[in-house]
Amino acid sequence: MSTTQQAAPQGRTINPDALNALLGRVVQDMGAAMNAPLILIGDRLGLYRAMGDGVPVTPAELAKRTGTAERYVREWLNANAAGRLVEYDAEKGTFFLTPEQAMVMALDDTPVHLPGFYHMLASLMKDEEKLTEIYRTGKGMGWHEHEKGLFEGCERFFRPTYLANLVSSWIPALEGVEAKLKAGARVADIGCGHGASTLLMAKSYPASKFFGFDYHSPSIEKAREKAKAAGVADRVTFQVAPAKAFPGKNYDFVAFFDCLHDMGDPVGAAKYVKTTLAEGGTWMIVEPFSNDDTATNHNPVGRIYYSASATICVPCSLSQEVALGLGAQAGPARIEDVVRKGGFTHFRKAAETPFNMVFETRA
Repeated sequence: MSTTQQAAPQGRTINPDALNALLGRVVQDMGAAMNAPLILIGDRLGLYRAMGDGVPVTPAELAKRTGTAERYVREWLNANAAGRLVEYDAEKGTFFLTPEQAMVMALDDTPVHLPGFYHMLASLMKDEEKLTEIYRTGKGMGWHEHEKGLFEGCERFFRPTYLANLVSSWIPALEGVEAKLKAGARVADIGCGHGASTLLMAKSYPASKFFGFDYHSPSIEKAREKAKAAGVADRVTFQVAPAKAFPGKNYDFVAFFDCLHDMGDPVGAAKYVKTTLAEGGTWMIVEPFSNDDTATNHNPVGRIYYSASATICVPCSLSQEVALGLGAQAGPARIEDVVRKGGFTHFRKAAETPFNMVFETRA
């Protein structure tokens, strides 16, 4: 890319190479942003799923298979091919998904399923005016105040990571927890949302009893529906309750999945968790991956999480009492500070992925 005008802002010197490099990155971002609604459309209409078998299709064939309009599908396919989410055979005029593309775009229950993220993104775009206003006023914006697509989007964004790691590596990394779950334990999942993490654990440890809590009533209703559909409603109870007042005592295992940093008073939540644990009980805290040094979080994963933090997490925290505003990139040291102020003496990082940190905490 070349630029012909190089008028410097406020008289500062412009480096043409740096400018062109920035514009190149911006063009990539513009393409990704414009592709976002098409990914959402493809997910809603089943276009990716219809291509999941890898068999090449023409736009007309895909439109017929999905009950959609061919002219729109043709443009949709070309946009996806330009973004390398779909492959194009120029000689035959057909489009297809590679096995890797199918795993990411077409199959719901894979550890790398992507389209769910775009339901969350669409919700945030719909909330842009509300978010702009709280930036002016400094007020918070509660989870329940967001457009409803956020709730499904977050479940579908986080569920693949839980599917890939929770039972296979995270729980086994905790001292003595897996054995308790296999033998029969009482488990509380706080901030459970639609219950993806709760149900995954319930299916994997049939001898244990699970209790999912969330302050958001519509999410709890959805979680109950999912528990019935999964056939585990006899061992899973979902209830509306906040993190500092959920019912029950003597829990062998309490889990917070990607929610501690959203809380206005995470120290208060930590203090309350301590009162609910059985002797020798474990509190597992799963948080977005981050480092204590802010500069080291300025990377592609950090970009996602800071953006989510600026539009979801910090507004959520600032809408509550105390309003600590940890944010999604708080870092291990700040999480540990919260935990120790809550009265816990044992704190260690038990596991991590490029997207998450898992902390083991005991009194």
